[in-house]
Amino acid sequence: MNNQRLLTGLLTAALLGSGVCAFSQNSSVITLEQLFETAERNSVQLRPSFSAEEEANHEVSEARAGRLPDINASLSFSYIGDGFTTKRNFSDYQKAPIPHYGNALNLSVNQPLYTGGAITAGIKLAELKLTASRYATELQRDNIRFQIAGFYLDIYKYTNLRRVVENNIEQARKVLGEMQARYEQGVALQNDITRYELLVSNLELQLVKINNTLDILNNNLVTIVGLPEGTAIHPDPAILNRSLLTQSELSWQSDASLNSPVIRLAQSKVDITRKAEDLTKSERLPKIGLQAGWSIDGPILVEVPPINRNLSYWYVGVGISYNISSLFKTNKSVSRSRAATVHAADELAATRENTELAVRADYIRYLEAYEELNTQQKSVELAERNYSTVSTRYSADMALITDMLDAANSKLDAEQQLVNARINIIYYYYKLLFTSGKI
Repeated sequence: MNNQRLLTGLLTAALLGSGVCAFSQNSSVITLEQLFETAERNSVQLRPSFSAEEEANHEVSEARAGRLPDINASLSFSYIGDGFTTKRNFSDYQKAPIPHYGNALNLSVNQPLYTGGAITAGIKLAELKLTASRYATELQRDNIRFQIAGFYLDIYKYTNLRRVVENNIEQARKVLGEMQARYEQGVALQNDITRYELLVSNLELQLVKINNTLDILNNNLVTIVGLPEGTAIHPDPAILNRSLLTQSELSWQSDASLNSPVIRLAQSKVDITRKAEDLTKSERLPKIGLQAGWSIDGPILVEVPPINRNLSYWYVGVGISYNISSLFKTNKSVSRSRAATVHAADELAATRENTELAVRADYIRYLEAYEELNTQQKSVELAERNYSTVSTRYSADMALITDMLDAANSKLDAEQQLVNARINIIYYYYKLLFTSGKI
């Protein structure tokens, strides 16, 4: 009998029993939705996104503070040395005594009244960056959820696979025992026994590899979700029976265009570059502000001889400033900002197209998974019918044990493919949810 066929066929023996089993004494049954909620709270991979949002929030507060007045105060004390006077040719030197202790106190207030839209554009730009940060967080959240779904379904598959291999080993050992008994009776060959001993050895190695794969998948899932180390996750077998939404491709495309964080992040980049362009243009406009100040200085050094008194004065007025160099510098900056806007718009168009293609591909695979399910259901029906026929013939000594095992292999292989087909439907369903931004 072909060893590979026996291995492939018997891989679903456990599916007729309890389905999925835990691979650790500490395993716990948990649904995908519960894992999503836990990851939302505990995932280390989400923390940078949350901290980036917090940073963007502070940037908004900082930009809004630009509307507040600028208030400056200065206080100084100094020691002033004596001066001297001379003629213009530096002759006729005369000493000029000056009061030695000086002091100065200045207070000024500048309230922006008009900045060419710079402050407003700066606030809006910070708010757009905050929005982009939130979309980036949504995208990272969706990526993590899709990773969780992939690991979760893989654990489901490999857990079933392990049970199948264990049953396969048990059945192969029974066949080996029967063949040894038949060999002692002289009706079996030593070569057949050697084949089955090799088969058992290969199956035991396969079981080791499956256990290692399960350990890796479980560790990856536990780490991403943020569960305590050593936690073993037991997928909920009811996931195969869950009711999935049925909607057209057009509906999925519409959801993706509205909800996909990839598209929304690309759109926010376009908005950011446009607002940055407005901010650059504001440099060509004058700045107007309300100014007020008070100053007290002493001694009064502008008089000769100096007056050892404090001079105090205050002022209120309107200040206008204009950067003349902006007339020939800003145009280059505006051109660069416009190019950045065009680039962001091109990236948005490419992102929309890629998302549309991805939704289309995922939807086709989703429908294909249903077709595969129908095919595998038919295969199971035919395999069960064949197994029943061969079993009857074997009972009547009209078939060899190899015929019986071949029939069992076909039946078990069909059942394995049936479960995998059901899991594939769920996988592509979550793939569609991920691509359309609804996961």
